[in-house]
Amino acid sequence: MTNDRMAIYLDHNATTPLLPEVVDAMLPYLREHFGNPSSTHPYGQAARAGVERARGQVAGLLGCRPDEVYFTSGGTEANNLAIRGVAEAAAAGRRHVVTTAVEHPATANPCRQLAAHGWRVDFVTVDAHCRIRLDELGSRVGDTTALVTVIHANNEIGTLQPIAELAALAHASGALVHTDAAQSVGKIAVNVDALGVDLLTVAGHKLNAPKGVGALYIRRGTNVVPFARGAGHERGLRPGTENVASIVGLGVACEVAYGKLDARTAQLRSLRDQLWRLLTVAIPGVRRNGHDTEQLPNTLSVRFPRVRGTAVLDAAPEIAASTGSACHEGHESASGVLLAMGLGPDEALETVRLSVGTTTTAEDIERAGAALVEAWRSLAGTGTP
Repeated sequence: MTNDRMAIYLDHNATTPLLPEVVDAMLPYLREHFGNPSSTHPYGQAARAGVERARGQVAGLLGCRPDEVYFTSGGTEANNLAIRGVAEAAAAGRRHVVTTAVEHPATANPCRQLAAHGWRVDFVTVDAHCRIRLDELGSRVGDTTALVTVIHANNEIGTLQPIAELAALAHASGALVHTDAAQSVGKIAVNVDALGVDLLTVAGHKLNAPKGVGALYIRRGTNVVPFARGAGHERGLRPGTENVASIVGLGVACEVAYGKLDARTAQLRSLRDQLWRLLTVAIPGVRRNGHDTEQLPNTLSVRFPRVRGTAVLDAAPEIAASTGSACHEGHESASGVLLAMGLGPDEALETVRLSVGTTTTAEDIERAGAALVEAWRSLAGTGTP
């Protein structure tokens, strides 16, 4: 850092800061309302009331019934419960799962685990914009398919998948549909009926709630078998004493998002587009990954020509952001998502993911744009015009 100011946080797809309203709502459940929500005395019932209030708040944001919301420890557990739970409950003749080549590991790895246990798992390809190929999906889904699980918004690129269309294809063959909506909930309208899904994942820390809490929407009548065994918490599907304070925080974050959704979406899009304009004006040949319109409003996946994304961020310590690449013992490997879109390894390694959030300001964007341009010029050897 060149000054004593904090780095500009442009990594909201990785995690988000807690809203002040969320912190304020949680504090009483860390202090006086400490009871076990399974207890029948007043301490327990106060905790139970907080959990059930939050269940209604999450349901309000998703457009579902409160009894269709099950709290988990986060998005990863919710994905595992959806995928493994549906597989365990599936009829004997349905041992097939369809997913995509651009899933988060929290979906891809449970699918691979099923494959290791004899299930057939198809990974459908995507086009150059990271959109699933619906014709390929349609050819893969059949009467042996138990589940189609597709991420709603890609965490690296921000591309939105045509969930409603693919759900119709899957349901026509009798398959269930799950979507990991961790990145989209709270940024855009996410309604379970409009999407047509049977299961949907929410991750608290992606929408200004705490880490370590999430939720799984399960449509009434959907058969899911728990993979963890214990007492009868969350109606028997997710055993373990509830993380009451964090659940309360998730509920408030959902309520705030519901009340401000249109304005929030517009704000995020405006900030993202402002940053993109600053980069395009100053960097010849800069490219953007993803779809032009079917895209999260906050996400900007940028390819800096002739310069690796990690080098850009190293040269711009004023920016807190990330790349999709992975580093192992000094070797940098390209993002599998970008490669699946058809980018070459060198193009993929030129990428930086910049994701704005509710705390980002126009001043942050101006500073960030200038820092990124300066970093690229110094690395590309172009100098100042």
